[in-house]
Amino acid sequence: MAVSNLRMNIIASLMEGLPKEAQISRIEFEGPAIAVYVKNPEAVADKMDAIRKVAKEIKKRVVVKADPSVRRDQKETSEIIKNMVTPEAEIVDIKFDDVMGEVIIKAKKPGLVIGKGGQIQQKIFMETKWRPVIVREPPIKSRMLDNIMVHIVNENEYRMKTLRNFGERIHRELIFKDRYVRVTALGGFSEVGRSAVLVETQESKILLDTGVNPSVSFGERMYPKLDIEQLNLEDVDAVVVTHAHLDHSGMIPFLFKYGYEGPVYATPPTRDIMALLQLDLLDVASKEGRPLPYSAKEVRKELLHTITLDYEEVTDIAPDVRLTFYNAGHIVGSAMAHLHIGDGIHNLVYTGDYKYARTRLLDRATDQFPRVDTLISETTYGAQSQPTREESELQLIELITRTINRNGKVLIPVLAVGRGQEIMLIVNNAIKNKLIPQVPVYVSGLVDEVTAIHNAYPELLSREVRDQILYKDENPFTSEFFRRIEGYREDVAKGDPSIILATSGMLNGGSSLEFFKDMASDSRNTLIFVSYQAEGTLGRKLRDGAKEVQLVDRDGRVQNIKVQMEVNAVEGFSGHSDRNQLKRFMENISPRPKNIVLNHGEPSAIASFAHLLEQRKREMGLTGTRIFTPSILDSMRLV
Repeated sequence: MAVSNLRMNIIASLMEGLPKEAQISRIEFEGPAIAVYVKNPEAVADKMDAIRKVAKEIKKRVVVKADPSVRRDQKETSEIIKNMVTPEAEIVDIKFDDVMGEVIIKAKKPGLVIGKGGQIQQKIFMETKWRPVIVREPPIKSRMLDNIMVHIVNENEYRMKTLRNFGERIHRELIFKDRYVRVTALGGFSEVGRSAVLVETQESKILLDTGVNPSVSFGERMYPKLDIEQLNLEDVDAVVVTHAHLDHSGMIPFLFKYGYEGPVYATPPTRDIMALLQLDLLDVASKEGRPLPYSAKEVRKELLHTITLDYEEVTDIAPDVRLTFYNAGHIVGSAMAHLHIGDGIHNLVYTGDYKYARTRLLDRATDQFPRVDTLISETTYGAQSQPTREESELQLIELITRTINRNGKVLIPVLAVGRGQEIMLIVNNAIKNKLIPQVPVYVSGLVDEVTAIHNAYPELLSREVRDQILYKDENPFTSEFFRRIEGYREDVAKGDPSIILATSGMLNGGSSLEFFKDMASDSRNTLIFVSYQAEGTLGRKLRDGAKEVQLVDRDGRVQNIKVQMEVNAVEGFSGHSDRNQLKRFMENISPRPKNIVLNHGEPSAIASFAHLLEQRKREMGLTGTRIFTPSILDSMRLV
């Protein structure tokens, strides 16, 4: 009865607030949004202020859709769109989702389909009665983006059913009146890897990230603590993913394997890239004979349950929790998650991984929020400072030049997401300006696919790259200097001087490991690490000076490899904030948090930064702020 009362009140407010000429046929609760189906969309177009007013009053997201009975024929709609949109937009595909009432228009220049102030997009809706969804066709073909779109459209009936189930759970009356907020550390506390946080109120349970530990290949330390008594997957209201790296998203399909049926919230790039990385994880584990935590079936199900949100889009995800994503500057689509709990009884910001400095690839992380009571902040580099980007670029250029001049090859193991694209921008610029000799730059398959996804979201990249792609028609990712290859190639490893960008960034699998095996014995070659090397990984051992390592070769035999190639680490390219950047973020965050919880760092890094905060609370404007450094399975009651 309580649930139906709330829903009836919402429906009544919409029926009363919207113009009667719109001819509302039905109102559906589709996930966090409320869909109002009308037979006369033209009447709504003139009364958008009324819709905004009602949405503000009921504090819900309202979407207007045309009733199926008034939508134009699909063939006719396609012709209308083609005639209405300038050929310069270069429309490459038009697909219809008759269940969602959407027409998906894929174009090389989507801005010309949207029009100034959304005028053309709105006109398409008025003329055809199909709600237009505009998608960018990237200049580099992405199989993953194509597969995701086809999968979602083909399973539209299932998706609509799940959205309505989510809607019933989100838009219900509050049952409990007690004030209660607790967070429990499930992974990624006093360690790097397997990030997972459980946020509990009397009404709801929210999981923030669910990752794997990249430095562990088996055993209980590989996964978060998902078997605790208070974590019944059937009771979890939502999973929030801050970004696509596997230490934050790698175990989300596992949740679906063992009973989770709820929504996953992420930015659009995070949805696309995390699915790609999860499938790659399965592929690598299968080739190495390791047990698989889930299958591709669960990855596909995850996609159907994922609701994408843009930055600063306020969204109900539980009866008493609203979520807002803010730019984290770590990788494309990375987000800080702001949870507004209850009627403002507590506001929590979970940073995920963030970069509080501008890079070639991305703009700096956000430091302004509506309210903050508790901040959970990553502390990966809490004990050390990094060189400046300028210093790091000069060091990288010098190492590459020196190697090529001695007729060697450069292997740069990169994280497929973030560091790979950052290094591509630097190398392209350096060759273009004749700072390094022009040699082939080989980009391995996974890096190339992720780069294609970056090209689908140029509006989320740094201002410089965004302007190059959108306004100058100069795409650095499609430079003539890059040669795309599928994984490992022996002729490249043993060929002429070149630069090789390959995954994984820690040499714990992937094509970079195969290249290393064939290149390690040649003293003319150079191995350059440009990202964090977790404890226990091969990359960490080599970075720390190992001159001989044992590896399993491609025939399954143990192989002793003597490391005669030059090994260097250029620290300044990390997507994480260093000690000084973390400090500046804490000084600038507004409003000031009452509690700061430090996570995602080795114990020494967290202890060092916690000490800094305690010592400098007054000068940093944090007087009265409490500092916490919990370990795995610790719980904190915040309210």
